[in-house]
Amino acid sequence: MGKLIVWNIASLDGYFEGLQPWDLSLHETIWGDELAALSEAQLADTEALVFGRRTYEGMAAYWANESETGPITDAMNALPKYVVSNTLTVPDWNNTRVINGDVVEALRDIKSKSQRNLYIFGSAELLASLLPAGLVDEYRLGIAPLLLGRGNPLFKPSDLRIDLELLKTQPLKNGGIVLYYGLKTPT
Repeated sequence: MGKLIVWNIASLDGYFEGLQPWDLSLHETIWGDELAALSEAQLADTEALVFGRRTYEGMAAYWANESETGPITDAMNALPKYVVSNTLTVPDWNNTRVINGDVVEALRDIKSKSQRNLYIFGSAELLASLLPAGLVDEYRLGIAPLLLGRGNPLFKPSDLRIDLELLKTQPLKNGGIVLYYGLKTPT
């Protein structure tokens, strides 16, 4: 069974997006050869991508129309994708299936049948709905070397506490760092 992994880039103060939808300018501060190599490696080990509707629509608009080919673009367009939505009925990005209804049970089933990893990109609202179900196995966060001040937080306020253990750190030459966290095993 593959793992369900959250992958995102966030500012040091926890925002994955600026005040406006799709303001991802913070990505420019961390992107480079090292993060490109990590992205390629993660996509090579991906069975499917999982998105909330808003993230899906933004990703589809960008990647399906990207004219430059390469390992990342090719993988993003070729991989199977799941979009969680009660409003989207006909997805327009290839290899996409819509999940509606009992999302937790659907993703639990998909995860149990997966041979490789499933990745959630962005999708903070979806993530907030999945955390209480305990479906996420690992969190990989690229921390951009800046304080954004305001924006859209990746982790929404919650009464839920999830204890994590640090699996790995990967400092980047540009001052960013990638943190790998897994669920803390009870002692």
